[in-house]
Amino acid sequence: MRSMWKGAISFGLVMIPVKLYAATEQRDVTFRQVHREDGGRIKFRRFCSIDGEEVPFADVAKGYELPDGEMVVLTDDDLAELPLPTAHSIEVVNFTPAEQLDSILANRAYYTEPEPAGVRAYALLRDALERSGMVAVAKVALRNRESLAVLRTRDGVIVLVTLMWPDEVRVADFEFLEEDVEVRSQELKMAASLIDSMTVDFDPAQYTDQYRDALEELVEAKIEGHEVTAPPPPPEKPVTSLADALRASLAAAGDKSGLGEARTPRRSA
Repeated sequence: MRSMWKGAISFGLVMIPVKLYAATEQRDVTFRQVHREDGGRIKFRRFCSIDGEEVPFADVAKGYELPDGEMVVLTDDDLAELPLPTAHSIEVVNFTPAEQLDSILANRAYYTEPEPAGVRAYALLRDALERSGMVAVAKVALRNRESLAVLRTRDGVIVLVTLMWPDEVRVADFEFLEEDVEVRSQELKMAASLIDSMTVDFDPAQYTDQYRDALEELVEAKIEGHEVTAPPPPPEKPVTSLADALRASLAAAGDKSGLGEARTPRRSA
């Protein structure tokens, strides 16, 4: 794995230098948008909606659109001046019981690895968390965005889980919640019995992505059946010497005349 962030866990006056690694990855079958007729990749270009000119990535900036349609343009210098105290630290704010953490807040998970100088302090925090049954509530800035997060332990590693901010969780405002729905006690007993009969210890390895498996089988079948559209090869690189240019010119001339490969003329005696 490759680390994607370096900084330190700030735990009171204790600083624990760590690296972050993405703990999860999407295992979807990836596709590219292609031209149906020849399999060529579809490319997208950036055009300005005002002058119609193509815009290079270096000239692309962030814009905040106002209700009247006007645009406020923000530069990298503007954003660099914003305060971001947690840019290189995971600042522990407090601790809370693990069962109080609402799973709907969880966003992304990252493994933390201590730098050599911080292994002992890392082990101390890890063991203290495991014994207490608590999680550490923290703040951290990743990709120029500050996030609420928690630190918890898993298999001997402290895991950082970024959380959604409270105002990013939608309210479940559904009409049926206002209805007075009657549930009979006998129905509850039968539902409880059904739950009991289907209760097992959770083992994620027992479950598979059947759609992804079927999709992979479909792709393999297409490959084995030779139903594959091969895009045309990329254009040859331009020749870099006079001799290469001459050889390419002779070869092209021979192909056009139907003589095959051009013969190398003999030198005169």
